[in-house]
Amino acid sequence: MESLAAAGVRVRALDPASPSGEGILCFSDIDAELYRFLHEASHNHDERILAIPLSGLVIESSQAWGLLHAGASDVLTWTSAPDIADRVKARFEQWQAVNALLASPSIQTNLIGVSPAWRSTLRQIVEVAHFTDASVLLIGESGTGKELIARLIHEIDSRSPNHEFVILDCTTIVSELSGSEFFGHERGAFTGAVAARDGAFALADGGTLFLDEVGELPMALQAQLLRVVQEGTYKRVGSNTWHRTAFRLVCATNKDLRQAIEEGEFRNDLYFRIASWVFRVPPLRERREDIMPLARHFLRTFRPDIAPADFAPPVCEFLLNRSYPGNVRDLRQLIARISSRHVGGGSITVGDIPEDERPSEGIKSSWRNADFERCIRHAVSSGAGLKDISQAAADMAMRVVARDPAPQPQDVGHTEVVAQDGFQVAAPEPEVAAPAAPPAVRRARTTTTPTTTAKPPAKAKAEPKAKAEAKPKAAAKPKAEAKTTPAKKTTTTKKAKS
Repeated sequence: MESLAAAGVRVRALDPASPSGEGILCFSDIDAELYRFLHEASHNHDERILAIPLSGLVIESSQAWGLLHAGASDVLTWTSAPDIADRVKARFEQWQAVNALLASPSIQTNLIGVSPAWRSTLRQIVEVAHFTDASVLLIGESGTGKELIARLIHEIDSRSPNHEFVILDCTTIVSELSGSEFFGHERGAFTGAVAARDGAFALADGGTLFLDEVGELPMALQAQLLRVVQEGTYKRVGSNTWHRTAFRLVCATNKDLRQAIEEGEFRNDLYFRIASWVFRVPPLRERREDIMPLARHFLRTFRPDIAPADFAPPVCEFLLNRSYPGNVRDLRQLIARISSRHVGGGSITVGDIPEDERPSEGIKSSWRNADFERCIRHAVSSGAGLKDISQAAADMAMRVVARDPAPQPQDVGHTEVVAQDGFQVAAPEPEVAAPAAPPAVRRARTTTTPTTTAKPPAKAKAEPKAKAEAKPKAAAKPKAEAKTTPAKKTTTTKKAKS
Protein backbone atom coordinates (compact mmCIF):
# COMPACT_ATOMS: atom_id res chain seq x y z
CA MET A 1 0.00 0.00 0.00
CA GLU A 2 2.94 2.32 0.63
CA SER A 3 4.08 1.79 -2.97
CA LEU A 4 0.59 2.53 -4.27
CA ALA A 5 0.52 5.73 -2.27
CA ALA A 6 3.94 6.75 -3.57
CA ALA A 7 2.67 6.25 -7.13
CA GLY A 8 -0.40 8.38 -6.41
CA VAL A 9 -2.87 5.54 -5.81
CA ARG A 10 -5.13 5.61 -2.76
CA VAL A 11 -7.13 2.65 -1.50
CA ARG A 12 -10.30 2.19 0.49
CA ALA A 13 -12.31 -0.76 1.70
CA LEU A 14 -14.79 -2.37 -0.67
CA ASP A 15 -18.33 -3.21 0.32
CA PRO A 16 -18.48 -6.93 -0.51
CA ALA A 17 -22.28 -6.85 -0.62
CA SER A 18 -22.29 -4.66 -3.73
CA PRO A 19 -18.96 -4.81 -5.57
CA SER A 20 -19.01 -2.42 -8.50
CA GLY A 21 -16.84 0.03 -10.35
CA GLU A 22 -13.31 -0.24 -11.59
CA GLY A 23 -10.50 -1.43 -9.35
CA ILE A 24 -7.87 -4.06 -8.68
CA LEU A 25 -8.21 -7.58 -7.37
CA CYS A 26 -5.40 -9.16 -5.33
CA PHE A 27 -5.57 -12.87 -4.63
CA SER A 28 -3.46 -15.70 -3.21
CA ASP A 29 -5.13 -18.64 -4.94
CA ILE A 30 -7.35 -19.31 -7.96
CA ASP A 31 -10.61 -21.19 -7.53
CA ALA A 32 -14.21 -21.18 -8.68
CA GLU A 33 -15.14 -18.50 -6.14
CA LEU A 34 -12.55 -16.14 -7.61
CA TYR A 35 -13.93 -16.61 -11.13
CA ARG A 36 -17.48 -16.06 -9.88
CA PHE A 37 -16.52 -12.90 -8.02
CA LEU A 38 -14.69 -11.53 -11.07
CA HIS A 39 -17.71 -12.12 -13.26
CA GLU A 40 -20.06 -10.37 -10.83
CA ALA A 41 -17.78 -7.46 -9.99
CA SER A 42 -16.95 -6.73 -13.62
CA HIS A 43 -20.65 -6.83 -14.56
CA ASN A 44 -19.80 -9.28 -17.32
CA HIS A 45 -16.76 -7.30 -18.56
CA ASP A 46 -18.52 -3.93 -18.35
CA GLU A 47 -16.18 -2.67 -15.60
CA ARG A 48 -12.38 -2.64 -15.73
CA ILE A 49 -10.63 -4.85 -13.15
CA LEU A 50 -6.92 -5.60 -12.83
CA ALA A 51 -6.11 -9.05 -11.45
CA ILE A 52 -2.84 -9.17 -9.47
CA PRO A 53 -1.56 -12.35 -7.80
CA LEU A 54 0.18 -11.86 -4.50
CA SER A 55 3.92 -12.40 -4.30
CA GLY A 56 4.90 -16.05 -4.67
CA LEU A 57 1.84 -17.19 -6.63
CA VAL A 58 2.73 -18.53 -10.08
CA ILE A 59 -0.10 -18.30 -12.63
CA GLU A 60 -0.25 -20.84 -15.43
CA SER A 61 -1.17 -19.80 -18.94
CA SER A 62 -4.59 -21.47 -18.78
CA GLN A 63 -5.35 -19.68 -15.50
CA ALA A 64 -4.44 -16.27 -16.94
CA TRP A 65 -6.86 -16.81 -19.83
CA GLY A 66 -9.48 -18.05 -17.38
CA LEU A 67 -9.20 -14.81 -15.40
CA LEU A 68 -9.65 -12.76 -18.57
CA HIS A 69 -12.71 -14.76 -19.59
CA ALA A 70 -14.16 -14.38 -16.08
CA GLY A 71 -14.05 -10.59 -16.29
CA ALA A 72 -10.52 -9.32 -15.64
CA SER A 73 -9.28 -6.64 -18.04
CA ASP A 74 -5.65 -7.64 -17.49
CA VAL A 75 -3.55 -9.94 -15.32
CA LEU A 76 -0.32 -8.45 -13.98
CA THR A 77 2.59 -10.61 -12.90
CA TRP A 78 4.07 -9.68 -9.55
CA THR A 79 7.60 -8.28 -9.76
CA SER A 80 7.99 -5.70 -7.01
CA ALA A 81 5.62 -3.41 -5.14
CA PRO A 82 6.87 -0.15 -6.74
CA ASP A 83 6.72 -1.66 -10.25
CA ILE A 84 3.19 -2.99 -9.73
CA ALA A 85 2.04 0.40 -8.40
CA ASP A 86 3.39 2.24 -11.45
CA ARG A 87 1.76 -0.23 -13.84
CA VAL A 88 -1.57 -0.01 -12.03
CA LYS A 89 -1.52 3.78 -12.17
CA ALA A 90 -0.62 3.86 -15.89
CA ARG A 91 -3.44 1.54 -16.86
CA PHE A 92 -6.12 3.33 -14.87
CA GLU A 93 -5.03 6.73 -16.15
CA GLN A 94 -5.49 5.51 -19.72
CA TRP A 95 -8.82 3.87 -18.92
CA GLN A 96 -10.01 7.06 -17.27
CA ALA A 97 -9.12 9.01 -20.43
CA VAL A 98 -11.10 6.51 -22.51
CA ASN A 99 -14.11 6.83 -20.19
CA ALA A 100 -13.96 10.62 -20.45
CA LEU A 101 -14.03 10.39 -24.25
CA LEU A 102 -16.95 7.96 -24.14
CA ALA A 103 -18.89 10.44 -22.01
CA SER A 104 -18.10 13.37 -24.34
CA PRO A 105 -21.01 15.09 -26.15
CA SER A 106 -19.75 14.05 -29.59
CA ILE A 107 -20.21 10.39 -28.69
CA GLN A 108 -23.26 10.71 -26.44
CA THR A 109 -25.22 12.56 -29.14
CA ASN A 110 -24.07 10.67 -32.25
CA LEU A 111 -23.36 7.09 -31.21
CA ILE A 112 -26.34 6.31 -29.01
CA GLY A 113 -26.36 3.10 -27.01
CA VAL A 114 -26.20 1.61 -23.51
CA SER A 115 -26.01 -2.10 -24.31
CA PRO A 116 -22.89 -4.01 -23.20
CA ALA A 117 -22.15 -5.09 -26.78
CA TRP A 118 -22.19 -1.49 -28.02
CA ARG A 119 -20.28 -0.03 -25.05
CA SER A 120 -17.58 -2.70 -25.34
CA THR A 121 -17.13 -2.05 -29.07
CA LEU A 122 -16.98 1.73 -28.62
CA ARG A 123 -14.53 1.45 -25.73
CA GLN A 124 -12.08 -0.58 -27.82
CA ILE A 125 -12.42 1.72 -30.83
CA VAL A 126 -11.90 4.87 -28.75
CA GLU A 127 -8.77 3.42 -27.17
CA VAL A 128 -7.26 2.56 -30.57
CA ALA A 129 -8.33 5.84 -32.19
CA HIS A 130 -6.93 8.11 -29.49
CA PHE A 131 -3.73 6.32 -28.51
CA THR A 132 -2.53 4.92 -31.86
CA ASP A 133 -2.39 5.91 -35.53
CA ALA A 134 -2.94 2.36 -36.80
CA SER A 135 -5.23 1.45 -39.69
CA VAL A 136 -8.70 0.19 -38.75
CA LEU A 137 -11.05 -2.20 -40.54
CA LEU A 138 -14.75 -2.01 -39.62
CA ILE A 139 -16.84 -5.06 -40.47
CA GLY A 140 -20.60 -5.05 -40.09
CA GLU A 141 -23.94 -5.26 -41.79
CA SER A 142 -25.39 -2.35 -43.72
CA GLY A 143 -26.90 0.32 -41.48
CA THR A 144 -24.93 -0.45 -38.31
CA GLY A 145 -23.14 2.92 -38.21
CA LYS A 146 -19.72 2.17 -39.71
CA GLU A 147 -19.32 5.64 -41.25
CA LEU A 148 -20.26 7.34 -37.97
CA ILE A 149 -17.59 5.28 -36.22
CA ALA A 150 -15.06 6.24 -38.92
CA ARG A 151 -15.85 9.91 -38.29
CA LEU A 152 -15.43 9.35 -34.56
CA ILE A 153 -11.99 7.80 -35.13
CA HIS A 154 -10.99 10.92 -37.09
CA GLU A 155 -12.39 13.34 -34.51
CA ILE A 156 -10.60 11.87 -31.51
CA ASP A 157 -7.34 11.13 -33.33
CA SER A 158 -4.80 13.08 -31.29
CA ARG A 159 -2.61 13.77 -34.34
CA SER A 160 -5.21 15.08 -36.83
CA PRO A 161 -7.80 17.33 -35.16
CA ASN A 162 -7.72 19.98 -37.90
CA HIS A 163 -7.02 17.86 -40.97
CA GLU A 164 -9.30 16.42 -43.62
CA PHE A 165 -11.62 13.44 -43.36
CA VAL A 166 -11.68 12.13 -46.94
CA ILE A 167 -14.36 9.64 -47.99
CA LEU A 168 -13.99 7.40 -51.04
CA ASP A 169 -16.87 5.10 -51.91
CA CYS A 170 -15.29 2.09 -53.56
CA THR A 171 -18.56 1.07 -55.24
CA THR A 172 -18.57 4.23 -57.37
CA ILE A 173 -15.00 4.03 -58.68
CA VAL A 174 -14.77 3.68 -62.47
CA SER A 175 -11.85 1.45 -63.40
CA GLU A 176 -10.61 3.82 -66.14
CA LEU A 177 -10.41 6.72 -63.68
CA SER A 178 -9.45 4.84 -60.55
CA GLY A 179 -5.80 5.92 -60.73
CA SER A 180 -6.81 9.58 -60.82
CA GLU A 181 -9.26 9.13 -57.92
CA PHE A 182 -6.60 7.67 -55.65
CA PHE A 183 -3.30 9.09 -56.87
CA GLY A 184 -4.29 12.26 -58.73
CA HIS A 185 -2.96 13.18 -62.20
CA GLU A 186 -0.83 15.69 -64.00
CA ARG A 187 -2.10 18.03 -66.69
CA GLY A 188 -2.30 16.22 -70.04
CA ALA A 189 -1.92 12.77 -68.45
CA PHE A 190 -4.91 11.57 -70.47
CA THR A 191 -7.63 12.97 -72.68
CA GLY A 192 -9.63 15.53 -70.74
CA ALA A 193 -6.94 16.14 -68.07
CA VAL A 194 -6.84 19.89 -68.64
CA ALA A 195 -5.34 20.60 -65.20
CA ALA A 196 -3.42 18.81 -62.48
CA ARG A 197 -5.54 17.22 -59.77
CA ASP A 198 -4.88 15.87 -56.28
CA GLY A 199 -6.14 12.40 -55.49
CA ALA A 200 -7.49 10.97 -52.27
CA PHE A 201 -4.04 10.17 -50.88
CA ALA A 202 -2.89 13.77 -51.22
CA LEU A 203 -6.12 15.21 -49.83
CA ALA A 204 -5.96 12.94 -46.76
CA ASP A 205 -2.35 13.87 -45.91
CA GLY A 206 -2.21 14.45 -42.14
CA GLY A 207 -5.82 13.33 -41.71
CA THR A 208 -7.98 10.26 -42.28
CA LEU A 209 -8.87 8.38 -45.49
CA PHE A 210 -12.09 6.40 -45.24
CA LEU A 211 -12.56 3.68 -47.89
CA ASP A 212 -16.20 2.66 -47.72
CA GLU A 213 -17.11 -0.80 -49.05
CA VAL A 214 -13.44 -1.68 -49.54
CA GLY A 215 -14.44 -5.22 -50.46
CA GLU A 216 -15.73 -3.92 -53.80
CA LEU A 217 -12.28 -2.80 -55.04
CA PRO A 218 -11.23 -4.49 -58.32
CA MET A 219 -8.29 -6.88 -57.95
CA ALA A 220 -6.12 -4.85 -60.33
CA LEU A 221 -6.58 -1.69 -58.25
CA GLN A 222 -5.90 -3.56 -55.00
CA ALA A 223 -2.35 -4.32 -56.22
CA GLN A 224 -1.74 -0.61 -56.91
CA LEU A 225 -2.58 0.34 -53.34
CA LEU A 226 -0.01 -1.90 -51.63
CA ARG A 227 2.93 0.52 -51.67
CA VAL A 228 1.10 3.69 -50.66
CA VAL A 229 -0.75 1.95 -47.82
CA GLN A 230 2.46 0.49 -46.39
CA GLU A 231 5.12 3.05 -47.33
CA GLY A 232 3.11 6.25 -47.74
CA THR A 233 4.61 7.00 -51.18
CA TYR A 234 2.87 7.30 -54.56
CA LYS A 235 3.12 8.81 -58.07
CA ARG A 236 0.46 10.86 -59.78
CA VAL A 237 -0.84 9.52 -63.09
CA GLY A 238 1.44 10.92 -65.80
CA SER A 239 4.25 11.81 -63.38
CA ASN A 240 7.61 10.26 -62.49
CA THR A 241 7.91 12.11 -59.18
CA TRP A 242 7.36 10.29 -55.91
CA HIS A 243 5.16 12.06 -53.36
CA ARG A 244 4.86 11.31 -49.66
CA THR A 245 1.66 11.23 -47.61
CA ALA A 246 0.78 10.30 -44.02
CA PHE A 247 -2.80 9.42 -43.15
CA ARG A 248 -4.79 7.03 -41.00
CA LEU A 249 -6.61 4.50 -43.15
CA VAL A 250 -10.08 3.42 -42.04
CA CYS A 251 -11.87 0.84 -44.18
CA ALA A 252 -15.39 -0.53 -43.92
CA THR A 253 -17.17 -3.43 -45.53
CA ASN A 254 -20.21 -5.64 -45.09
CA LYS A 255 -18.37 -8.58 -46.68
CA ASP A 256 -16.43 -11.35 -45.02
CA LEU A 257 -12.99 -10.47 -46.38
CA ARG A 258 -11.46 -13.71 -45.10
CA GLN A 259 -13.90 -15.65 -47.24
CA ALA A 260 -13.29 -13.26 -50.13
CA ILE A 261 -9.56 -14.04 -49.87
CA GLU A 262 -10.26 -17.78 -50.04
CA GLU A 263 -12.45 -17.22 -53.10
CA GLY A 264 -9.77 -15.14 -54.81
CA GLU A 265 -11.76 -11.90 -54.69
CA PHE A 266 -9.51 -9.97 -52.28
CA ARG A 267 -5.75 -9.83 -51.92
CA ASN A 268 -4.29 -11.39 -48.81
CA ASP A 269 -1.40 -8.89 -48.69
CA LEU A 270 -3.74 -5.90 -48.89
CA TYR A 271 -5.92 -7.30 -46.12
CA PHE A 272 -3.05 -7.40 -43.63
CA ARG A 273 -2.08 -3.85 -44.56
CA ILE A 274 -5.53 -2.39 -43.89
CA ALA A 275 -6.44 -4.57 -40.89
CA SER A 276 -4.06 -3.57 -38.10
CA TRP A 277 -7.19 -3.46 -35.95
CA VAL A 278 -10.44 -5.20 -36.91
CA PHE A 279 -13.71 -4.32 -35.19
CA ARG A 280 -17.04 -5.99 -35.78
CA VAL A 281 -19.89 -3.50 -35.42
CA PRO A 282 -22.82 -5.35 -33.80
CA PRO A 283 -26.19 -5.37 -35.62
CA LEU A 284 -29.24 -3.93 -33.89
CA ARG A 285 -30.64 -7.38 -33.09
CA GLU A 286 -27.64 -7.93 -30.80
CA ARG A 287 -28.19 -4.64 -28.95
CA ARG A 288 -31.93 -4.49 -28.46
CA GLU A 289 -31.50 -2.46 -25.27
CA ASP A 290 -30.54 0.41 -27.56
CA ILE A 291 -33.77 0.42 -29.62
CA MET A 292 -35.71 2.81 -27.38
CA PRO A 293 -32.81 5.23 -26.72
CA LEU A 294 -32.22 5.38 -30.48
CA ALA A 295 -35.93 5.79 -31.21
CA ARG A 296 -36.23 8.71 -28.76
CA HIS A 297 -33.12 10.31 -30.26
CA PHE A 298 -34.56 10.08 -33.78
CA LEU A 299 -37.92 11.41 -32.57
CA ARG A 300 -36.22 14.49 -31.09
CA THR A 301 -34.33 14.93 -34.36
CA PHE A 302 -37.38 14.74 -36.63
CA ARG A 303 -39.90 16.45 -34.36
CA PRO A 304 -38.19 18.91 -32.00
CA ASP A 305 -41.48 20.79 -31.84
CA ILE A 306 -43.19 18.05 -29.81
CA ALA A 307 -40.39 17.45 -27.31
CA PRO A 308 -40.42 15.98 -24.74
CA ALA A 309 -43.01 13.64 -26.28
CA ASP A 310 -42.45 9.92 -25.76
CA PHE A 311 -43.88 6.69 -27.09
CA ALA A 312 -47.03 5.13 -25.64
CA PRO A 313 -46.47 1.66 -24.09
CA PRO A 314 -48.03 -0.25 -27.04
CA VAL A 315 -45.74 1.61 -29.45
CA CYS A 316 -42.70 0.79 -27.30
CA GLU A 317 -43.71 -2.86 -27.35
CA PHE A 318 -44.11 -2.72 -31.13
CA LEU A 319 -40.68 -1.14 -31.63
CA LEU A 320 -38.97 -3.62 -29.31
CA ASN A 321 -40.49 -6.66 -31.01
CA ARG A 322 -40.10 -5.57 -34.64
CA SER A 323 -37.21 -6.94 -36.69
CA TYR A 324 -34.76 -4.50 -38.27
CA PRO A 325 -33.04 -6.06 -41.31
CA GLY A 326 -31.62 -2.62 -42.14
CA ASN A 327 -30.38 -2.16 -38.55
CA VAL A 328 -30.17 1.40 -37.17
CA ARG A 329 -30.89 2.94 -40.57
CA ASP A 330 -34.09 0.86 -40.74
CA LEU A 331 -35.16 2.10 -37.28
CA ARG A 332 -34.38 5.70 -38.24
CA GLN A 333 -36.56 5.53 -41.33
CA LEU A 334 -39.39 3.95 -39.33
CA ILE A 335 -39.29 6.73 -36.72
CA ALA A 336 -39.25 9.32 -39.53
CA ARG A 337 -42.47 7.84 -40.94
CA ILE A 338 -44.11 7.57 -37.51
CA SER A 339 -43.19 11.13 -36.54
CA SER A 340 -44.54 12.54 -39.81
CA ARG A 341 -47.98 11.05 -39.04
CA HIS A 342 -48.16 12.44 -35.52
CA VAL A 343 -50.22 15.59 -35.03
CA GLY A 344 -50.84 17.62 -31.92
CA GLY A 345 -49.06 17.12 -28.63
CA GLY A 346 -48.82 14.12 -26.37
CA SER A 347 -47.21 10.73 -26.82
CA ILE A 348 -46.74 8.81 -30.05
CA THR A 349 -49.69 6.38 -30.25
CA VAL A 350 -50.45 3.22 -32.19
CA GLY A 351 -52.43 5.24 -34.75
CA ASP A 352 -49.19 6.96 -35.76
CA ILE A 353 -47.68 3.67 -36.90
CA PRO A 354 -48.01 3.34 -40.72
CA GLU A 355 -50.62 0.81 -41.77
CA ASP A 356 -48.15 -1.40 -43.63
CA GLU A 357 -46.08 -1.69 -40.44
CA ARG A 358 -48.92 -2.70 -38.11
CA PRO A 359 -48.96 -6.33 -36.92
CA SER A 360 -51.88 -8.42 -38.16
CA GLU A 361 -52.47 -9.66 -34.62
CA GLY A 362 -51.72 -8.34 -31.17
CA ILE A 363 -48.10 -8.42 -30.10
CA LYS A 364 -47.23 -11.00 -27.53
CA SER A 365 -44.50 -10.03 -25.11
CA SER A 366 -41.36 -11.77 -26.33
CA TRP A 367 -38.68 -10.92 -23.80
CA ARG A 368 -38.23 -14.67 -23.39
CA ASN A 369 -37.01 -14.88 -26.97
CA ALA A 370 -34.14 -16.65 -28.73
CA ASP A 371 -31.58 -14.33 -27.16
CA PHE A 372 -32.83 -15.15 -23.67
CA GLU A 373 -32.81 -18.87 -24.41
CA ARG A 374 -29.30 -18.65 -25.85
CA CYS A 375 -27.99 -17.05 -22.65
CA ILE A 376 -29.62 -19.72 -20.50
CA ARG A 377 -28.21 -22.51 -22.70
CA HIS A 378 -24.74 -21.00 -22.42
CA ALA A 379 -25.01 -20.84 -18.63
CA VAL A 380 -26.21 -24.46 -18.41
CA SER A 381 -23.46 -25.69 -20.75
CA SER A 382 -20.91 -23.86 -18.58
CA GLY A 383 -21.99 -25.90 -15.55
CA ALA A 384 -24.09 -23.27 -13.76
CA GLY A 385 -26.88 -24.55 -11.53
CA LEU A 386 -30.49 -23.37 -11.64
CA LYS A 387 -30.06 -21.46 -8.37
CA ASP A 388 -27.00 -19.63 -9.69
CA ILE A 389 -28.79 -18.80 -12.96
CA SER A 390 -31.82 -17.44 -11.11
CA GLN A 391 -29.69 -15.32 -8.79
CA ALA A 392 -27.61 -13.98 -11.69
CA ALA A 393 -30.75 -13.05 -13.62
CA ALA A 394 -32.19 -11.25 -10.59
CA ASP A 395 -28.93 -9.36 -9.99
CA MET A 396 -28.73 -8.32 -13.64
CA ALA A 397 -32.34 -7.09 -13.61
CA MET A 398 -31.68 -4.99 -10.50
CA ARG A 399 -28.60 -3.42 -12.08
CA VAL A 400 -30.46 -2.61 -15.28
CA VAL A 401 -33.32 -0.96 -13.40
CA ALA A 402 -31.01 0.97 -11.08
CA ARG A 403 -28.50 2.06 -13.70
CA ASP A 404 -28.06 5.84 -13.77
CA PRO A 405 -27.29 7.89 -16.90
CA ALA A 406 -23.58 8.32 -17.53
CA PRO A 407 -22.41 11.64 -16.08
CA GLN A 408 -20.69 14.18 -18.27
CA PRO A 409 -16.92 14.40 -17.74
CA GLN A 410 -15.43 17.40 -16.05
CA ASP A 411 -12.23 19.14 -17.01
CA VAL A 412 -9.34 16.89 -15.98
CA GLY A 413 -6.53 18.77 -14.25
CA HIS A 414 -5.10 19.14 -10.80
CA THR A 415 -8.50 19.82 -9.29
CA GLU A 416 -10.84 17.04 -8.30
CA VAL A 417 -12.57 15.12 -11.09
CA VAL A 418 -15.11 12.35 -10.70
CA ALA A 419 -15.26 10.20 -13.83
CA GLN A 420 -18.01 7.82 -14.89
CA ASP A 421 -16.21 4.89 -13.24
CA GLY A 422 -16.18 6.56 -9.82
CA PHE A 423 -12.46 7.31 -9.98
CA GLN A 424 -11.20 10.50 -8.42
CA VAL A 425 -8.14 12.40 -9.54
CA ALA A 426 -7.42 15.24 -7.16
CA ALA A 427 -4.84 17.50 -5.68
CA PRO A 428 -3.52 16.04 -2.44
CA GLU A 429 -5.63 17.04 0.51
CA PRO A 430 -4.74 15.35 3.80
CA GLU A 431 -7.58 13.99 5.84
CA VAL A 432 -7.79 11.34 8.51
CA ALA A 433 -9.00 7.89 7.59
CA ALA A 434 -9.55 4.70 9.51
CA PRO A 435 -10.04 1.85 7.02
CA ALA A 436 -12.26 -0.93 8.28
CA ALA A 437 -11.07 -4.50 8.19
CA PRO A 438 -12.67 -5.99 5.08
CA PRO A 439 -14.20 -9.43 4.86
CA ALA A 440 -12.51 -12.16 2.87
CA VAL A 441 -13.48 -10.88 -0.54
CA ARG A 442 -10.73 -10.13 -3.05
CA ARG A 443 -11.40 -6.81 -4.69
CA ALA A 444 -10.49 -3.17 -4.38
CA ARG A 445 -11.00 0.15 -6.07
CA THR A 446 -8.28 2.65 -6.88
CA THR A 447 -7.93 6.35 -7.13
CA THR A 448 -4.94 8.20 -8.62
CA THR A 449 -3.67 11.00 -6.41
CA PRO A 450 -0.41 11.64 -4.61
CA THR A 451 -1.32 11.37 -0.95
CA THR A 452 -0.70 9.31 2.14
CA THR A 453 -2.71 6.20 2.77
CA ALA A 454 -3.55 3.84 5.56
CA LYS A 455 -1.48 0.78 6.19
CA PRO A 456 -3.04 -2.54 5.31
CA PRO A 457 -5.30 -4.02 7.95
CA ALA A 458 -4.12 -6.73 10.24
CA LYS A 459 -4.47 -10.32 9.28
CA ALA A 460 -8.07 -11.25 8.62
CA LYS A 461 -9.08 -14.82 8.11
CA ALA A 462 -12.24 -15.75 6.26
CA GLU A 463 -14.54 -18.16 8.09
CA PRO A 464 -17.68 -19.71 6.55
CA LYS A 465 -20.14 -17.92 8.85
CA ALA A 466 -18.05 -15.44 10.75
CA LYS A 467 -16.97 -11.86 10.11
CA ALA A 468 -13.29 -10.93 9.93
CA GLU A 469 -12.43 -8.19 12.36
CA ALA A 470 -9.37 -6.01 12.81
CA LYS A 471 -8.59 -2.71 14.42
CA PRO A 472 -7.03 -0.44 11.82
CA LYS A 473 -4.74 2.42 12.63
CA ALA A 474 -5.71 5.98 11.87
CA ALA A 475 -3.90 7.62 8.97
CA ALA A 476 -4.27 10.50 6.56
CA LYS A 477 -7.54 10.14 4.75
CA PRO A 478 -7.66 11.13 1.06
CA LYS A 479 -10.64 12.92 -0.39
CA ALA A 480 -11.41 9.96 -2.59
CA GLU A 481 -10.74 6.58 -1.10
CA ALA A 482 -9.99 3.36 -2.91
CA LYS A 483 -11.41 0.02 -1.92
CA THR A 484 -9.27 -2.82 -0.57
CA THR A 485 -10.09 -6.30 0.62
CA PRO A 486 -7.91 -9.17 1.76
CA ALA A 487 -7.40 -12.23 -0.34
CA LYS A 488 -8.64 -15.55 0.78
CA LYS A 489 -6.44 -17.01 3.52
CA THR A 490 -3.77 -14.34 3.23
CA THR A 491 -2.28 -12.01 5.79
CA THR A 492 -2.72 -8.77 3.84
CA THR A 493 -4.35 -7.64 0.69
CA LYS A 494 -3.52 -4.62 -1.39
CA LYS A 495 -5.96 -3.14 -3.82
CA ALA A 496 -6.31 0.17 -5.41
CA LYS A 497 -8.61 2.21 -7.49
CA SER A 498 -7.15 4.63 -10.05
